[in-house]
Amino acid sequence: MDIHENNEPLGQGGHTVIFDLCDAEKLQLLHPGQVIAYRGPVQSRSDKLMNMKGIYRKRKLICSEFTGPCQLVTAFPPSIGLKVIELTEGSDLLYDFRNLFFYTEGIRMDTRVLSMKNMMITRDAVKVKFSGRGIIGILTQGQVVELPLHPEEPLYVEAGRVLAYPENAKLELSVYGNHLASQHMRYQWKMTGRGSVLVQSGGYGSGELEKNLQSEDGIVKRFLREVIPFGGILIK
Repeated sequence: MDIHENNEPLGQGGHTVIFDLCDAEKLQLLHPGQVIAYRGPVQSRSDKLMNMKGIYRKRKLICSEFTGPCQLVTAFPPSIGLKVIELTEGSDLLYDFRNLFFYTEGIRMDTRVLSMKNMMITRDAVKVKFSGRGIIGILTQGQVVELPLHPEEPLYVEAGRVLAYPENAKLELSVYGNHLASQHMRYQWKMTGRGSVLVQSGGYGSGELEKNLQSEDGIVKRFLREVIPFGGILIK
């Protein structure tokens, strides 16, 4: 299967991703409403009801199976990207099922119920672990970077930016730096373990830089917002 992403700006319409499926290749698409063009036999698309777990996690009823040879064009809004990941045996990353856009034949999904501590940190009760050989597509906000973990040296990642992390990783809710740094930064995941974590540039708070650049607040107001504990929340 070939996947071609068009990153050229299309005004307010976002961008497109084209999927070319060869003979007998199968693609499970969990957001069929994003298909804007299709080329191939009519019978090569088969829609079906998702199971109860899928309906609950995706808040959707229908998914589509495409069988090659065929071609489909999918559309994404400007703020949403697609990270294509080729899985191999031994992959242990945990994902949010809501971010799954597609997967190919040969991929297995297993639910992992998080510990109470990790539920509080991630604000989620379950994650999904993909295994087998094949390709998955994950919806992202902004660019994605892969950062290695170390068993002892912690990596601090802003909590709202983590896309996927290894099942073996140890998570702690934390901040870092001196008193002034820690009192105004967002909560971080203090992560140790083996493997890599996927971090996205978008997410909660990603519009703050633009807001600051466009702000016309006076110097006194900006100073108080920075130095007073929780000033960013209390002083608008």
